[in-house]
Amino acid sequence: MAGIDSLLDELADNAEAAVRPAAQAAAQVLYDAVMRNVASIGRVTGNLQNSIYQVYSRDDSAEGRATYHVSWNHRKAPHGWLVENGHLQKYKVYLGRDGKWYTDKKAPLPAPRHVGARPFVRPAQAQFPAALDAAVAELLKRINGGTP
Repeated sequence: MAGIDSLLDELADNAEAAVRPAAQAAAQVLYDAVMRNVASIGRVTGNLQNSIYQVYSRDDSAEGRATYHVSWNHRKAPHGWLVENGHLQKYKVYLGRDGKWYTDKKAPLPAPRHVGARPFVRPAQAQFPAALDAAVAELLKRINGGTP
């Protein structure tokens, strides 16, 4: 029985050590999907693409559970929400000499126009099954000592 106990303890230790890498493997699948979605929108300044991140969350993780966040940095790309969800444009916009876009609040449009959403995070949710497969593969690889 001591041999079985030792084997079970080793399996538990391997599983515990494999949780974070498995969660990161799943997050990587989602991150790659978000990056592809952003690339398909087209690049104006590149701020949105440069703001996409994945990060381990210490606050949302616990023993035996690892959480990663995949999103965009709202400070680097404050327009990300407008792109993801669409918005109502009330004012004219122009491209400044510095290459940045500006809103001219002194020049309202004759009628507000709806700018449709071009979601890049929400469609990545379709990759949840692939992300789960990646996590399971990484977990099994690490539990079995490197062999899937």
